[in-house]
Amino acid sequence: MRDRKEMLAAAGTDTRLCHVGNDPMSYHGFVNPPVVHASTVLFPDVQTMETRSQKYTYGTRGTPTTDALCEAIDELEGSAGTILVPSGLAAITVPFLAFLSPGDHALIVDSVYGPCRHFCDTMLTRLGVTVEYYDPDIGSGIEALIRPNTRLVHTEAPGSNTFEMQDIRAISEAAHRHGCVVTMDNTWATPIYFKPLDFGVDVSIHAATKYPSGHSDILMGTVSANAAHWPQLKEANGTLGICGSPDDSYMILRGLRTMNLRLEHHNRSALSVATWLEARDDVARVLHPGLPSFLGHDIWKRDFKGASGIFSFVLKVDDRESFKPKARAFLNELSLFGLGYSWGGYESLAVMVDLSDRKIRKAPAEGPVIRLQIGLENVEDIIADLERGFRAAAGA
Repeated sequence: MRDRKEMLAAAGTDTRLCHVGNDPMSYHGFVNPPVVHASTVLFPDVQTMETRSQKYTYGTRGTPTTDALCEAIDELEGSAGTILVPSGLAAITVPFLAFLSPGDHALIVDSVYGPCRHFCDTMLTRLGVTVEYYDPDIGSGIEALIRPNTRLVHTEAPGSNTFEMQDIRAISEAAHRHGCVVTMDNTWATPIYFKPLDFGVDVSIHAATKYPSGHSDILMGTVSANAAHWPQLKEANGTLGICGSPDDSYMILRGLRTMNLRLEHHNRSALSVATWLEARDDVARVLHPGLPSFLGHDIWKRDFKGASGIFSFVLKVDDRESFKPKARAFLNELSLFGLGYSWGGYESLAVMVDLSDRKIRKAPAEGPVIRLQIGLENVEDIIADLERGFRAAAGA
């Protein structure tokens, strides 16, 4: 047991996921950490209370349950510290508020998660931050966009809905030459398939709602920082009073144990479906980084260890007036696929993507973009359901 930490550092992914954030001897030998519900924490004396010189001081500052999850995420990310927040969107907004001030300039990738764009264009702008969107393919060329007051560069790879890849290392190196903080939304890959801090990112963001949970019943975000940026992130989180609940933390810990096994299944199934779609005449393009035909495939192959279960395809349509009718007919005919937002759960989902908010990377012209979350069902059943959708679209 003395060498457990060193052993786990060299162990395989499944082994690590079974044991990170897990110290049975601290809990009388019980395998899973207890769910500790807390607001008030008592102090043994006034001096300890005044100096806060004990591990736990108030429920918003952590409990043994939330700490167990943070420790597990730190092990996976290689981070100096992790905070828990109530949603994936909060995992973006909290570090933005931590590192940006009035008068600052922020560079945000144009393929960013839609609610992040809304936050930037409304609240962040209202607080006096200038927001500029950039092409996801820019790479080291981002240096030309950096101003004297640029403080933060936000990345997301692959990009939301259209899955553009980014050269994260090149962007990070350019940003750091000018003292910028680099943040990355890494929800698609999880730290199993990509570790942002190893590629120069300062703050790694995840919607734990997705694959860490895995069952479509938990909302949570995690934000992990390197040593240089951890104190400021932690201070801002405490100031904002935002925290994750112990019950949800317990469930995310539980989901982590099987995350790699589920990701492997998502990976195989999604690539099978994407390959099948690519061969169809009624599909204009398949937007999946794992396909050799995809524009960003070389970056994905170089930097990532795998692909998750979400990607998009462009339904081939003859005229723009048919975009929505064809897409609606396709989606309404599906029965195995649910029509719902989010992803990362065990069930397959489908949604028509709205790209009208893009500034630079515009929507494909060939037809509507339909995003698929490939769940854990049998691939032959998934394909049969999609075939029904294509038949309906053809008749619309």
